[in-house]
Amino acid sequence: MPHSVRHFYCPISSSTVHLYYASIHGMKTFKQMLNKVPEITLYFWIIKILCTTVGETFADFINETLGFGLHNTTIVMGVLLAITLFFQFRARKYIPTIYWLAIVLISVFGTLVTDNLTDGLGISLLTSTIVFAILLAGTFMVWYRKEKTLSIHSIVTRQRESFYWLTILFTFALGTALGDLIAETFNLGYLITLGLFVVLIAIVALGHFRFKWNAVLSFWIAYILTRPLGASIGDYLSQARTDGGLGLGTTITSIIFLAAILGTVIYLSITKKDTIPSQNIA
Repeated sequence: MPHSVRHFYCPISSSTVHLYYASIHGMKTFKQMLNKVPEITLYFWIIKILCTTVGETFADFINETLGFGLHNTTIVMGVLLAITLFFQFRARKYIPTIYWLAIVLISVFGTLVTDNLTDGLGISLLTSTIVFAILLAGTFMVWYRKEKTLSIHSIVTRQRESFYWLTILFTFALGTALGDLIAETFNLGYLITLGLFVVLIAIVALGHFRFKWNAVLSFWIAYILTRPLGASIGDYLSQARTDGGLGLGTTITSIIFLAAILGTVIYLSITKKDTIPSQNIA
């Protein structure tokens, strides 16, 4: 064998192979620990709808029932959301209590953002809906251009997590504006609006499970639609009968749904039924 060839020849020992596979396993474990969102199960959609309902009623409870006012309520909820997201970003894995607390607060804050634009600045719900739709579409475009994926199974870097939470905020703000637009501006009422979004979500579910629509696209469409669905549920339960609701009030409605969220999150924290398996992380 020529000297130059012998110089570059380096046999690989069995120990090197073992170290290689050990490092690969370690990378997978590390990657799994960094995934910061729950698996998409029935529990996910149940809590998501509960959170969107609370977002509608709890914002009204603090703003109107407690008399904080729209501006002060927005500041308080914004500060609480920022604190919660700080701990969410610092966490090295998905922690149900922190994650779902952030979802509850971002649901409330997203509602308040829309309310500020409508009630505070006099911007129409149609304009708000269009603006938030454009912002959401723009976020998706930049996210995909940067990361080449919109899958929640890939939330394993700070940048992807930042895109994820910005997207969540815009979905809540858009959902609030869209739900109010249909229920109030178009005057369809809370119950009809609720039924409309149930049908739309059912169509997406049928398309995904029966006709194999793209999973990521189906998820985000359903995620957007559950916001006005939850808002319609909250308004229907809490608003006065003269306004087309059941008259339970924001206090009782908020307590019921917050208790349901707390119970479900505690259950998931114990059972870990919504933790993403390592083989599902992309």
